[in-house]
Amino acid sequence: MERRTGTVSRGIRCPIIREGDDIAGIVVESVVGASEAEGFALHDRDVVAITESVVARAQGNYASVDAIAADVRAKLGGETVGVIFPILSRNRFAICLRGIAKGAKKIVLMLGYPSDEVGNALVSLDQLDEAGINPYSDVLTEAKYRELFGENPHPFTGVDYVRYYGDLIRACGAEAEIILANNPREILKYTDCVLNCDIHTRARTKRILKAAGAKFVVGMDEILTAPVEGSGYNSKYGLLGSNKSTEDMIKLFPNECFDLVEDIQNRLFDRTGKHMEVMVYGDGAFRDPVGKIWELADPVVSPAYTKGLEGTPNELKLKYLADNDYADLKGEELRAAIEAAIRKKDDDLVGSMASQGTTPRRLTDLIGSLCDLTSGSGDKGTPVVLVQGYFDNLAD
Repeated sequence: MERRTGTVSRGIRCPIIREGDDIAGIVVESVVGASEAEGFALHDRDVVAITESVVARAQGNYASVDAIAADVRAKLGGETVGVIFPILSRNRFAICLRGIAKGAKKIVLMLGYPSDEVGNALVSLDQLDEAGINPYSDVLTEAKYRELFGENPHPFTGVDYVRYYGDLIRACGAEAEIILANNPREILKYTDCVLNCDIHTRARTKRILKAAGAKFVVGMDEILTAPVEGSGYNSKYGLLGSNKSTEDMIKLFPNECFDLVEDIQNRLFDRTGKHMEVMVYGDGAFRDPVGKIWELADPVVSPAYTKGLEGTPNELKLKYLADNDYADLKGEELRAAIEAAIRKKDDDLVGSMASQGTTPRRLTDLIGSLCDLTSGSGDKGTPVVLVQGYFDNLAD
């Protein structure tokens, strides 16, 4: 029978995972159990993806706000600290800010505008235009921001982040001063000890600040890179990718987990005889067209994956072939010609007109984004996603 489906993404239900659990065993049992219960087969090159949250939970990779405070104090001196370019998030950053504020006497908080790095807006572009404000050059105090723009609650959460972050800093015993600016050098007018909290632009920000004469420049990726009084840590990403666990604890991005994905791959092969790919995934990399939020608040989509997920897609654009190379064909003759073209395609189609318009992104970013949308972040109970047929094409 002719196969009539392409890529299929399935959320796999699992037990609630706790610290110390054998997550590799749970993943294998859950995938195989779902296959047997629901009557679908497993295949070579299926992708089994595990959300980073349950990996970190199994690792017990947690830290308290006091551990954050101790590391901030040790690395930035504990006096006046400039905290620049944080994202606007109660889940992602507010809990970290509590620890940061506990590690300093004063926080000068510099917010990027009109929106943060991942698209959460403090003010709209239309409002800036109306006020005659140039976000590339103009620096706004908190008072000036209020005078020009008043209250601007987040459209999804209803939170006024300027007020929320200021109140949070003061509640932790530190003095708070807030400015809005996009040139990292502006913070040096207030302090030469800087914690830059941007995610994907962090290397450039550090370079600019160091060149401008900052005494200390520490990124979020450099806080909790080692245990502090027995805390969890992430040696590569520090606080980046962390989430709120409780009012006083964060769950960090999972630590080294390449051994985990290889272990799961090997166990799946032993159990099923199929060579599957395995990855850990966090936030997907996509932008919401309504809220304008770019989802990726983690430092990477996938912190660990098996070798078969290296690289980018190497695909032909079917509609280009149909409209150009085979414009005079139709029906089964057209299908046969396109299938033949797929079978004969080069191993590297970079620069080829016939591949123009295909998505030039890493496989792990594409598949991780699919998995993030499949699993969701709420109560679906599917922290494992099985993706089948991703590497198939029309000629298979």
